[in-house]
Amino acid sequence: MQELSALKEQVDPWNRLQRQVADLREYAEMIGTEEDPELLEAMEQELHAARKDLESLELATLLGGEHDRSNAILELNAGAGGTEACDWVDMLFRMYVRWAEHHHLAYEVADQVPGEVAGSKSITLFLRGGMSYGYLKGESGVHRLVRISPFDANKRRHTSFASVSVLPEIEEAQVNLDMEDVRVDTFRSGGAGGQHMQKNETAVRLTHIPTGIVVACQNERSQGQNRMVAMRVLMARLYDLQQAQARAKVTELRGEQRAIEWGSQIRSYVFQPYTLVKDHRTGVETGNVIAVMDGEIDAFLQGYLRKFGASSDGHSGV
Repeated sequence: MQELSALKEQVDPWNRLQRQVADLREYAEMIGTEEDPELLEAMEQELHAARKDLESLELATLLGGEHDRSNAILELNAGAGGTEACDWVDMLFRMYVRWAEHHHLAYEVADQVPGEVAGSKSITLFLRGGMSYGYLKGESGVHRLVRISPFDANKRRHTSFASVSVLPEIEEAQVNLDMEDVRVDTFRSGGAGGQHMQKNETAVRLTHIPTGIVVACQNERSQGQNRMVAMRVLMARLYDLQQAQARAKVTELRGEQRAIEWGSQIRSYVFQPYTLVKDHRTGVETGNVIAVMDGEIDAFLQGYLRKFGASSDGHSGV
């Protein structure tokens, strides 16, 4: 049934476009015999909708990677910038959630570590459906914010950084994981305190001893649920590590250098002294920073896919 549903998702948009083209032909024939402004306006609206659907289908042909149809796991982490960077993590989190809402995708927060003053040190977010990994894979990298800090009494301009990692949700069979290599720790979930204080150790932290990868989950109600979610994130990170090691080996054999290192931003978001969001890999930019922070990031996602195409695995130019 899952395979049937996935195939229907591919076929239905093409069938809808065929119907739109047939309707446009009928409009053209009717307009050829009579001058009707209302009919012409209806045809223009139908043509605009068909063009938009065609662009979406054209873009979907670029999503042919192995995991492009997978759900996405987003990990957001504060970098340099202190409280400002933690607030930046929350802003990026809201941006991706708003994007998911625009596209009618389900989302779930698996883990969130609050900052000492404001914002979050890290957030792990699941996005489900709509080829979410395929569309978002190019978001992996460092995102740079320039603005007058609301936390600075002197109203100075600050630059802060946050990293975004986008991972595909992986089936257990795709990762060779020995549970003897995993240390499981439990702790109390963080909360507001008072009557809402968590008395049971429902939060789970998994440590993969050979690699040092640490994953925590505390947002589910039971320890078992938190452990299941943490395992899904751990498998995704281990799979990503395996792929990164394979890429590094190919790079070494080819005698290539890594294109980018930590601290080199893939995109800059400038609030002052002017407004600009610019992707440094594709050159896509806009001055409407407010719309971008409200989730309107499709132009950046499409720019990445059109430049790097179906061969991209989320690491082109990163």
